[in-house]
Amino acid sequence: MKKINIGILGLGTVGGGTYDILRDNRDVICRRTGVDYEVTRILEINQKAVEAHGVDPSVVTQNVDDILSADDIDIVVESLGGIEPSSSWMLKALENGKNVVTPNKAAVAANYGKLKKAAEDSGVQIRIEACVGGGIPALTAITEALAGNVFTEVMGILNGTTNYILTKMGDEGLSYDDVLKDAQAKGFAEADPTADVEGIDVANKLSILMALAFDRYVPPQDIPTVGITGVTMDDIAAARERGCKIKLIAKAAVANDGGLSFEIRPMEIPLDHPLAGVNNEFNAIYITGNAVDEVMFYGKGAGALPTGSAIVGDIISIMRTEALK
Repeated sequence: MKKINIGILGLGTVGGGTYDILRDNRDVICRRTGVDYEVTRILEINQKAVEAHGVDPSVVTQNVDDILSADDIDIVVESLGGIEPSSSWMLKALENGKNVVTPNKAAVAANYGKLKKAAEDSGVQIRIEACVGGGIPALTAITEALAGNVFTEVMGILNGTTNYILTKMGDEGLSYDDVLKDAQAKGFAEADPTADVEGIDVANKLSILMALAFDRYVPPQDIPTVGITGVTMDDIAAARERGCKIKLIAKAAVANDGGLSFEIRPMEIPLDHPLAGVNNEFNAIYITGNAVDEVMFYGKGAGALPTGSAIVGDIISIMRTEALK
């Protein structure tokens, strides 16, 4: 049985969830792939995180080159977040012939072309399923199961924090400030929620979706983006009178002449549209292809285990490829 060695950069929420899945589901993963594997090195400085996940201290390092430059590492999981140093470390791993898996949408959206080219030049893979929609397997569907389609539109609810806030404002009549505090207390919102509520997080995700669905890269900063801070209770009430809900929607579409339009803003969605029923912290991605027609992917868009599930799915895809070599 072929053996694959994995290195993980960061044992935070997502990295820790990934490690737990790889440990707890080891038997079923090995049986389904026909590949043996081991997490042989983890970059982490937080001893409490190491202890919380029951990691053998002997595999923990504080030197990233113990993973990026090691001859015995086959797959690098980058789960640190942020654009730098994550982007540079992923590029170095790819240039050193290592496959990379990441949930880091900010780094991927900012450096999509560079990361893709580095992987191609080295004959390895970079897989990014967890970058959009947490555990929802939409990106793999676009690039594999639905790859025979010409896609004409992608739209979705891509941020659980903003969807939770708008749901509570609409269904329970709570104020924006009160719901934000509640979301922060429940871990659905960061202490500084700017990236979520201003749509920055969604712009990163839509940039990735467009690159995969339409083969066109648009930098996140070039996407017209309006967040939810300006949505009032009067707006929500007016939408309800028209038989609609307000959702923060990311949308991109290809016109008949080939032109590409894209935007992110709070939109009124008719109650009979599938996206209107996506509530609380859930995400959904609604795709239209010329063969499959309309398809929606729905599920938890964040969290240790949902996001870790997507990362492990990408690891399994790489292991199956490596097993054929």
